[in-house]
Amino acid sequence: MNLQPFDPAHFLIMVVDDTAPNLKIMGSILEGVGYKTTFAMNGQQAIERLATVTPDLILLDWMMPEINGLEVCEILQANPQHQQIPIIFLTARQDRESCVQALETGAVDYITKPFHRLELLARVRTHLRLKDMSNRLQASLHAVEHLARTDALTGILNRRSLFEFADHQFRLAQRYGKSFAVIIFDIDHFKGVNDNYGHLAGDRVLKAVTAMVQSQIRTMDCFGRYGGEEFVLVLPDSDHTAGSILSDRLRKNLENLQIHPIEQPITASFGVSAYEPQDDHIDTLFNRADQALYHAKQAGRNCSFVCSYSDLLPQFNNCREITLETIEPAEPDA
Repeated sequence: MNLQPFDPAHFLIMVVDDTAPNLKIMGSILEGVGYKTTFAMNGQQAIERLATVTPDLILLDWMMPEINGLEVCEILQANPQHQQIPIIFLTARQDRESCVQALETGAVDYITKPFHRLELLARVRTHLRLKDMSNRLQASLHAVEHLARTDALTGILNRRSLFEFADHQFRLAQRYGKSFAVIIFDIDHFKGVNDNYGHLAGDRVLKAVTAMVQSQIRTMDCFGRYGGEEFVLVLPDSDHTAGSILSDRLRKNLENLQIHPIEQPITASFGVSAYEPQDDHIDTLFNRADQALYHAKQAGRNCSFVCSYSDLLPQFNNCREITLETIEPAEPDA
């Protein structure tokens, strides 16, 4: 990891001390090398100030009236918003037990008074560098995790993450009787788009379809790329009707997409299923949705089919096409 040039002007330090001359001295030392500073004259004032500012480091006096430094440190460590702020104690105590107590409370360092100016600045700089490196590492880890979970082209969930979410919904349904729906849809004649207009145009289609679908679903819904031109939606707290309403709305919106340089309308075929008590594995739902998608393609594409458990007997011969007449009104947020 490359270290960026250290610039004190990028950091805000809070100094907490109940003695005004000490605050003046500390401010002069820190501001003299470029740090930004904010001050508090007691523990309570420091806690209240943290509601409006987020310092990069706190220099905390130990002996203060009402709330001492140790108590302030304990309060900050108990708050997830403040746990990552490094705290350096400043105190006249020099016994080893006090040093251990400060570190066990959550401080990162301990400086005894009277202190040397250069020592103080060196310790402050060291802990700010460590915090900066930790923040960069966390950002890198989050970026890697995001890449591992998402599809590189469209930015939505990849197949593995999609199944993890679906499996979680399945276990919730089994345990608490909640329902959820699965929609699988496939862009019609997508190979022809690639062959006639090129793969860059095909990528543009996939991105446009993704953006349209994202604009039509709820925050709680899970949307992912199944593979190639095939996509999946997992809809918590939804049944066959809700899945049918959404799939038909998406199908109609796709027809209205204008994607340069594609001349013909973009259409897709949809298959819908929903959890039923007879289901023993998430694959069962996906198989039903996939079979409904197969019927939509066989019916000429650009249509939606729904398949329920009863349709499995004796074969998938009774999947029903979704039309306005077959969809019951309700569930506007589907």
